[in-house]
Amino acid sequence: MSKEEKEEEVNDRTEEEDTLEQPLGDGGNLLEEEESKEGFSSLEDEASFDSDTVDIDLEFELLKKERDEFLDALQRLKADFDNFKKRVDKQRIDTIERANEDLIKKLLPALDTLELARTHVREGEAETPSYVEQIGATLMEILSKEGLVQISPLGSTFDPSEAEAVAHEEGEGEQLVTEVLRVGYRWRGRVIRPAMVKVSG
Repeated sequence: MSKEEKEEEVNDRTEEEDTLEQPLGDGGNLLEEEESKEGFSSLEDEASFDSDTVDIDLEFELLKKERDEFLDALQRLKADFDNFKKRVDKQRIDTIERANEDLIKKLLPALDTLELARTHVREGEAETPSYVEQIGATLMEILSKEGLVQISPLGSTFDPSEAEAVAHEEGEGEQLVTEVLRVGYRWRGRVIRPAMVKVSG
């Protein structure tokens, strides 16, 4: 091999080495660029995570507030329904009470007729027939269990809230009931018909 050929071979090897070294330098720069990009991406991910956390907290607070509003509305609705139910129950009871009272008032003439029959028998000094006593006693027993009380204030102090004085005779002292012309009735603590009486005093 000639001297010129050797020099060319050496030059070729030198160029090849330079060529091989060049990519390594670029590779180092690429590595640094990749690390820089990864660091920037990490910062972006962290910022995005913080933003998502804030959004979740805000959404949670809004849901909590909405839940409280629904709960409050439900409690008010329940209270309104309970009041409505109580009002309906009271109205139903009042309606039944009025119906019962009306029925009792319609039965009072029958009770008066029985009492009148017994009075006529007593005035004739004859014994009251057993069936009349039985009917009267049975009817009064049934009605008494339902709350009907007879008002017959004979010998008692005159009470205008329970009796109506239709006759009066002179006397001394406080007014006393000397005769009951027609008995009165009290239904469940309330006077539905005052007694008709004669008073003195």
